[in-house]
Order: sequence, then C-alpha cells, then structure tokens
Amino acid sequence: MSQQLAIIVLVDVAAALRAGSLQDHTYLFDNMKRQGSEGEGTGNLVTAINGSCWYDGSQAEEMVLNWLPYSLGSIPPTVPRNFAVNRSRATDRDALEALAQLANAPDADLAEGLASIRRSLGTKTRVRTRQRAGHVETPHKVIDVTGEVVVHESKDAVPAHANPTPVITDITGEAVDQKIIFPAQYGSPDFVTDGWYWSATVDTSRPGTYAYTMEIHLRELVWRDGWIWEPVCMSIDSRIRVTSRPKRNGFSRAGVGMIPMAEEPGHGVQQTANLDLRSR
Repeated sequence: MSQQLAIIVLVDVAAALRAGSLQDHTYLFDNMKRQGSEGEGTGNLVTAINGSCWYDGSQAEEMVLNWLPYSLGSIPPTVPRNFAVNRSRATDRDALEALAQLANAPDADLAEGLASIRRSLGTKTRVRTRQRAGHVETPHKVIDVTGEVVVHESKDAVPAHANPTPVITDITGEAVDQKIIFPAQYGSPDFVTDGWYWSATVDTSRPGTYAYTMEIHLRELVWRDGWIWEPVCMSIDSRIRVTSRPKRNGFSRAGVGMIPMAEEPGHGVQQTANLDLRSR
C-alpha cells in the first residue's frame, strides 16, 4: 500500500493580499520531519521522500502526496466546510422570527426593532469568478473569525472578516515536467461547501531534488457597487527530495534486517523475521 504524505499549505491571506505575493506569507508543513524533511514551518519546505524497492532494484511502491490548504487567522479548519453557509442561514431565520414579533410592537419600538434586525443580517457580498467576465454568484454574508456576521455598509473601510480558505488550482514545474510526480485534482470547486483537493503519486525510483509550483487562488473583499469577493491568483514554489536512504522501522529503530517478533507462548526462543523489502 502506498504511503500517504500530507503537506499543509498555511497562508496568511490578509498579508499576502497586501503584499501581492505569497512569499514570506506561506508556511508549509509535512509529516516527514523525522524522515529528513527540511524547512518545516517556512516557505522553503523540502519534503523528504524515501523510496523503496525490491532486491532486484525494481520499484516496490509509490508515495502519495496530499496538499491541504488553510487560511491563517480565519475560521478553524476543524469546523465543517459549510459552516459559513449555515451561520448565514441561521441569521436569516433569526431575523424572520424577530420580524414576526414586531408585528404587534408599538410604533415607538418599531424603528429600533427594524434597525436591530438589519444589524443581525450582516453584510452581504457577491462572489466573482474569472471564468466568465462579470459573472456573479449567489450573495453570501461576511463573517468574522468567531462565526458572527459582520455589519458594514461603507465602502471607505474593509470590514474585519474571516478570509475564505485558499484553493490550489494547479501544480506544475520541474517535478511534473520530468514525470517525478503525477498530480491530479479531486473534490468540488463549489466555493462555499468544499474546495479543490490535490493529490499526486511520486516515482520513488529516481533519487534527486525536484521543484514544483503551486498555483493558489485567494479571495479579496473589495467594493464594486457593493462588497464582492474577487479572485486573486498567486504562486509559490516548493521542493521534494527523493532519496535512497533506508527507512527505519518503528519497532527496533533499526534499518533493514531482522525485526524481532513476539515470543510464542510455551517457547523460550524469540522469533525473528527477515525483511524482503529493501528501502531506497
């Protein structure tokens, strides 16, 4: 079975949009630190990939890379991807209930009640796509990092808000051109319920360091006769290092060789097993 390797792509979206670049505002992590990865928590991650082969030198298994993008300073990734949509619908239901209660309210309380309902509805935005010029999707509400809706109707200042999760739209570069990695795109492009999911198998039979480029799609909240999320596309480079260094097993901390097995009941001799796999 192929080994699954995860690469976390953590983007400070607000800082990246201000600077117009992902450089110095992207932090990469993987789960191969103890296997030789370098640059953890920086934009210069080199992911270690320890290949494996059979005795005759043929490739034993591929590795699988999974890229997981997240936004720094936004709603935690542990909540469901449709959290913002659910919160938006909940405020609509609350506003309808409050409006029904105002039906029998005195005139003196009517204006204040309507103002309160208006504040609870928050600020609506539109989502513009790049595929079709001028195409605008269904309105959404602006929420902050606590999940509360944001109220701001002025175009003079951008309201404090949670940035949408970055979306990886393509993976290119040397590693792809030389057929070291074979990326594929999964999931759904729906902006509010899911995101693009990128995965790639790795040819572990060719040691070396290879660069690849991630194209990342951010959203910026701007005023265009109303608040609108506009797409901003940026890119950042990263690297993988395929080595022939043997893996270390987690039982004896040894490399290739004999792995001690549990002692069988009634026998005083400890069993051992010889590995058929050699690691590269």
